[in-house]
Order: sequence, then structure tokens, then C-alpha cells
Amino acid sequence: MQLPKAFLDEIRARVPVSDIVGKRTKLTRAGREFKGCCPFHKEKTPSFYVNDQKGFYHCFGCGAHGDVVGFLMNHDNMAFMDAVEQLAGIAGMQVPKPSKEEQQKFARQMSQYDLMEQATKWYEAQLHDPRYKKILDYLRGRGLSLETIKSFRLGFAPPEEMGLSQQLKKSGYAQEDMMEVGLFRASERKAVEVYPFFRNRVIFPVQDFQGRVVAFGGRVLPESHGGPADKSAPKYVNSPESSIFHKGRMLYGLSRARKAIGDGDPVIVVEGYMDVIALAQAGFRAAVAPLGTALTETQIEEIWKTMPSGALRAPILCFDGDTAGQRAASRSLERVLPILKPDHSVKFSFLPEEHDPDSLIRAQGIQAMQRELDSAIGVFEMLWNEEAQGRNLSQPENKAGFRSALEKRARQISNNTVQEFFIYELNQKIKEIFLSNKSTQNNYTKKLNTDNKWQKNKQNIAQIPHRSPVKQVTAVKGMNNLRERILIAAMINHPALFEDFGEELGMVDIQQTEHNQLRRDLTEFLSRAEAEEIYLDDQAVKQHLNQLGHGKILDAIFDKSLYLHAGFVKPDQPPETVRQGWQDTYSRGQENAAWKKR
Repeated sequence: MQLPKAFLDEIRARVPVSDIVGKRTKLTRAGREFKGCCPFHKEKTPSFYVNDQKGFYHCFGCGAHGDVVGFLMNHDNMAFMDAVEQLAGIAGMQVPKPSKEEQQKFARQMSQYDLMEQATKWYEAQLHDPRYKKILDYLRGRGLSLETIKSFRLGFAPPEEMGLSQQLKKSGYAQEDMMEVGLFRASERKAVEVYPFFRNRVIFPVQDFQGRVVAFGGRVLPESHGGPADKSAPKYVNSPESSIFHKGRMLYGLSRARKAIGDGDPVIVVEGYMDVIALAQAGFRAAVAPLGTALTETQIEEIWKTMPSGALRAPILCFDGDTAGQRAASRSLERVLPILKPDHSVKFSFLPEEHDPDSLIRAQGIQAMQRELDSAIGVFEMLWNEEAQGRNLSQPENKAGFRSALEKRARQISNNTVQEFFIYELNQKIKEIFLSNKSTQNNYTKKLNTDNKWQKNKQNIAQIPHRSPVKQVTAVKGMNNLRERILIAAMINHPALFEDFGEELGMVDIQQTEHNQLRRDLTEFLSRAEAEEIYLDDQAVKQHLNQLGHGKILDAIFDKSLYLHAGFVKPDQPPETVRQGWQDTYSRGQENAAWKKR
């Protein structure tokens, strides 16, 4: 069977040679390459090299040479199609069937990369067009050099312009192609019209691991530079997912950072596009960020795979110094714990209040940022801090509860060896602090109960453990009305519901004051977005509500019990499932209200 060249190229791009070879022979990092003893002939001195960037292996001893497909064929004695099917499974791809239609379908997907590249160039040209000099001046005023702006290929999407559509049509792309990758959307007010997804925003091209543009992020402009005066628009919007863009798997800046990571630079995971760019300009070359979502397990695994072997792989998760940043750190700890494994971990760094990496570097300089990174704590310390926060450990039963909570969290670790060492270390520390001399115990409990400031010095954790950087969040009371939570959460996770059920949401009898205020702000935001035909995803909605001060109530609404009671609310559920679940929940509430009036 003859396969499309584009399909084979895509497999080679998605599956690093070192991943396949490394499972069959030991490889060690050697600069930008890997080296090891050749698996094709016996040797004592390594002469076998693997280069992922160029996509091949080569032995200087016996001359063996080839790509990832050839390695499986020669080493595992596999037929060509067997090797391709195995690699396609690893890459999450389907082998095209031997039909003209399937080959055309795959070729169409590959052409999307070319379409996105042309869109990138068009956005870049607009930013440097004299008509939009004010936008370029805005970026320069944020401290970005012209070299940095060009290096990251920043662009500008003009307001209400169809120039991009005209440019792409000249290159042979149909409107359907542009809509498929999220550059345009169909108007809900005028059935025959489409409109640009990005309008009047600074554009950040998002690249996959191979450096191909697969999506865009768009940042709203300040009012002084033509942005909205009412602050109603979401600060950032991202391209919707497509066949070439999966935001939960990719990281902004990873393709640029891979060389620096291979050279041993510390990996810094931040929260936004501007943070990545500011850090890179300041010399922190291995900075990356998730794409409008909380950091996922898949993204952490991707970072680990990129880091050199033979040492602890522990990227630094850097969080802003506000309440939202502190909550994000807690969520990251929950996701990291189950996937910890030997020599694979993370560190946590917390910036001063009111600062993110971009603002900290501009206000206090590179040295201030470096100090914060040097003060990063490990998972063990972070776990201890979280459970210690807010506890009064003056009584034996409280200490026992503290110990029990720590062990329960540690047992979330799937790897038995890592779990065993965590529990051992926790018990050792409990013993040293609470079951040794009384002065150490009194010192610790007194400090823990009276001093809530985050200390970043290098004290001996066996004597005085680090205190939590996370401020105690007062529990939101009165969360018993599950129906309110489900209806609000469904609308936040699936903003498209608003078109059909916005009126019903406004009619729901909501008892909780916090829920009612959240409902009003949510309804206002979605109404404006609908009127202005702005596409929103769940992350954009949550970010906006957080900015309005609803962070605590959102945490309470989206606690772990929500999805146990209403699985249809999850962001990844099909639209029809969500619609049916919302209708059922709303209807039951109306029936109960009618029954009570009898």
C-alpha cells in the first residue's frame, strides 16, 4: 500500500526517534543529541547517536543509519506497514485507508499547517503596518524589544476586517478551510455571513513541538489603544480546538525552548503568553505556558520527556502572587501527585503579591526573578504546607488528624516506590517535630498558629517546615443547594448553552446570595458576548468571573462532589448530553417549586 508522504512526515514529526530507541537500548544526553552503545552490533564504547531534531539515528561503528520507521524495521524485524501502524498508534493517528477519499482527507489536514502559516504572516504584517503603529508602540511600551516581537512572530488582528479572508482566498483556500481551523465563525445573526474569530487583538501564534503554527491566542487591547471601555471582553481568547490543535496537550513556547531544555536550562512553567516572552527576553530561555487551561498531566509528561535524562526532572511551576495564582498551585499539586515517579517531579515558586513574571522583571529586574526561582520548594514541602495551613496543632488529636491527612494525600501517588518514600519522610518529620523534645514542638506549633507570612529562607525543614504560600480561603457556607451549583456550573463550562437557556437561568429561584451575584455577572457577560458574536470557552468565562472577585465561590461550586452528582457538566461532554442534563435539572426544580405551593 502506498501511503501519502505527508502522513509519513507527520509520524516522523510526532514520534521522536529517541523515544523508540531509548526503550530498546540505554541512551544518555550528549549536547543536542543522545548517545549509547549500538543495538545493531556489540561494542563497549558508545558510537551510536540519535538526533531528534534531524529525525535520524547513526552508528559510527557499523554504519547503521535511518529514521524512526527504519529503526523498527531493522531492529524489531518488522514489516513496513507493521512499523507504521505501531508508530501511528503512539502518535494518536489513523493510517489512511487505501482510498482516494482518505488520502485526500489526510492531505487536507496537512494543508492546514500551510493555511495557519499564511495567516501568521498576515497578522505579522498588520502589526508592522504604519496604520497600526499605535499597537506596536503598545507592545514596545510593555518592555518588548522589536527583536523579541519579531522572534515570537507577534501580530495584530484589526477590528472588523476581512482582509485575512481575502488574502487566504487568493491562495486557494475556501471559507470552509478557514472556519475549520477557527479563523472565522458563522454569524448567528446573519445566516449567510461569517466574521473573524480574532478582532482588535494582539495575536500570539501557538506552535506545536515541531514549530508549526497550529493556533492563535488573542489579547484584548487597553482602552488607551482602542480596546473596549467597559472591560466586558475576556482578556485572552484562544483558537478553538481543531484536528491540528489540542490545547490540553500543547504548551506555548515549548518548540522554542526545546534546545535550551536540552542544554540543561531550568524549565519554568508560567501562566501566560506575556510571561513566557518576558522571561525569554530576560534570558530565561526555557519558559513555557499552558494554553488558557490549568496545567494538565499530559503537559507535565511532555515537559519531562523533553528534559535531559540522568538527573532529576523537576520543572519549576511559577505562580502569580495573587489569590488566583495560589489556587492554581493547589490544583497543580493535585494533578502532579498521582503521576510522580522516580526522578520525575516539579517545584513550586510563588512570586510576591501583585506580581507576575512580566511585571516583576520590569519592576525589580532579572535578579529579583532569579531569587524567586531559587526559592522554589519541592512537592514534599508543598504538600506539607497545604495540610498544615490553618490547623491548630496544640492538641494530640489535631496532630493525629494532620498526620492522617498527609498520609491520605501521599497515597494518591501511583508509583509505589515514590509513595513509600513520601510516607516514610512524612512519618519521620512528624516524629522529629511532635514526638521529640518539647521545645522544638512548642516552637513549631507557636509559629504555625501565629505567623501566616510566607517565609522563603533556607531553614531546616526538619525543625521549622516551610509555611504555606497559599492564604487560607474561608469556606463558603450554605453550599447545600446542589441544583443551583449544577445549573450555574453547566453554563460556565458550556457558554453555548446561553443562547437556548439564558432566559431560564435568569428565572431560577436562587437562594444563595453569592450564587445570585455570580448568576447576574455571568448572565451579563454572556449576553454581551452573544450580542458582539464573541466566541467564549469555559476558561475565558472563568477568568472573567475570577477578575470580578468570584474566585472563592467558583472553587466552592466546582468542588470534587459536583461531577459525582452531575457528570454531564464536565467541559468535555457532548453538547446534546449537556443540553439534556440542563433541561432535566431545571425541570425537576420547577416541579419541586410547584409542589411546594400546593
